[in-house]
Amino acid sequence: MAERAPDGWTATEQALWQAFRHGRTLDLRTGTASGPRTGGAAEPRTGGADADDPFGEAVWDSGRTVRAEVLSRLLLDGPAPVPGRVASLKLTGALVTGPLRLAGGTIGHYVELHDCRFDQKILMSEAEAGTLRFINCLVPRLEASRLVTSGDLHLARCRIPQGVRLTDARIGTDLLLNQAVLGGDRFGRALSADGVAVNQDCEADRLVTDGEVSLRTARIGGRLSLRGAQLHSVPGNHNALNAVRLTVGHTLYLSGSADGGWYGSQTYYGSGYGEVPPPDSPTTPFRAFGQVRLSDGRFENACLLSDAEFHLDRGDEVTLRRIQTPELRFTCRFPAGGSVSLSRARVGNLVDAPGAWPRHGTIGLTGFTYECLRPAVPFSAHDRIAWLEGAAVEFQPESYEQLAAALRRDGADDDAREVLYAKQRRRRQTLPRPARIWGRIQDVTVGYGFRPGRAALWLLLAWALGSLYFATHELQPLKADERPHWNPVLYALGQLLPVVDLGQSGWNPGGAAQWVSAGLVVVGWVLATTVAAGATRMLQRG
Repeated sequence: MAERAPDGWTATEQALWQAFRHGRTLDLRTGTASGPRTGGAAEPRTGGADADDPFGEAVWDSGRTVRAEVLSRLLLDGPAPVPGRVASLKLTGALVTGPLRLAGGTIGHYVELHDCRFDQKILMSEAEAGTLRFINCLVPRLEASRLVTSGDLHLARCRIPQGVRLTDARIGTDLLLNQAVLGGDRFGRALSADGVAVNQDCEADRLVTDGEVSLRTARIGGRLSLRGAQLHSVPGNHNALNAVRLTVGHTLYLSGSADGGWYGSQTYYGSGYGEVPPPDSPTTPFRAFGQVRLSDGRFENACLLSDAEFHLDRGDEVTLRRIQTPELRFTCRFPAGGSVSLSRARVGNLVDAPGAWPRHGTIGLTGFTYECLRPAVPFSAHDRIAWLEGAAVEFQPESYEQLAAALRRDGADDDAREVLYAKQRRRRQTLPRPARIWGRIQDVTVGYGFRPGRAALWLLLAWALGSLYFATHELQPLKADERPHWNPVLYALGQLLPVVDLGQSGWNPGGAAQWVSAGLVVVGWVLATTVAAGATRMLQRG
């Protein structure tokens, strides 16, 4: 291959040709020494950082301009490297004119562009590449569906007003979108990445979008991080995040991001924090201004929705239907404006807080199963019952059974009984009127069997009334020639506890006394068995 740039190339483009052959960076920023820099130290110019801001208003002259066809020529059919060097495209501070057409091509060289402006879109659909890094660049649109890379794809701190298309792309290692700002396409999508496969991590911390982030059927081998992201839906598309059937090999983070590590950070690729912030430093929460759809997702380690805000219109939803994960953390700053659905989700540990959940029938818990409750803040049994009763308009007994079983596994038997008691009271509201009346009687008298102390009080009251009645209505003996000692108190107790012989069985009640005796027997069987069952449970716990 030729060692000189083709005829007709500008001086800047010829300098880029040589920098490519040497594997060096061509730095065209005005903040460096006069003329293109291809490595080594440089003296500062008077232009200043504002003149080098790719998102600013400063006009970049022809000395900083490179045609997109030059980049295509270098990447698809570039010159041989200088002996002992590795050819690579490293360009900083350039204005790239024309569409960059790499679709269907094979890019065999390392690519890294910093602080560049593109005046037209980048076309990389069905291309094959190693590592591609676009850092702090202005790109009108990136078309990269079915792109295949063996290394990283970095778009950190880029601004892409017309959005990114990565449908069915295959990223060999990491996909990085930290601090990127994406606008929407004509369908209202800022990031179209349905079916994308990322072998390791996908980081989109502090991502800002005006349009849907679509990750349907995506597969992330490591973690998917949207910490501190600000996702906005647009008119005509209510979804802020659409990630149904998403598979994440480690953890999904929809959580906050500490401010101290980002503002003013000089991290090279915009990944991670510049410095470790103190524990009490302020944070920027994850915010979604539109629907969040995670239905049928699989999160192998955890799904974390903590320090998050969901700003939803009425009728919008945070959808977690049928997700599967060892741990779900739902500790939002305040309840979502719309609804939250966990129908038929399967979770190991449920870590939550009372103030995170919406109320008034806006939680879907049908078929929701979890093994353990690990509240982030105190979450009483009464709060849990309110959580269930605020879940749906219709009575769902399985939700109460699921909660009671989880409480028992944690050893909270008293709380489990409170839940089952609440289940019976809630069930009563769904019954016909006669059944509701009978249920009310059961509730008042014995608390559906979950209030043995109440039954004991009614038992004592029946004993007292029976004793008072028989004290004024002495009975006749069964046998005229045998008259045992009459004790109205023991006789009334013997009727209430018919299995116990208190020496008062020789009396023959008749008339009204017979009805009173029968009533005491019936009341005794009902109440005494309830008290005995409660005592048995207490002894078993002991």
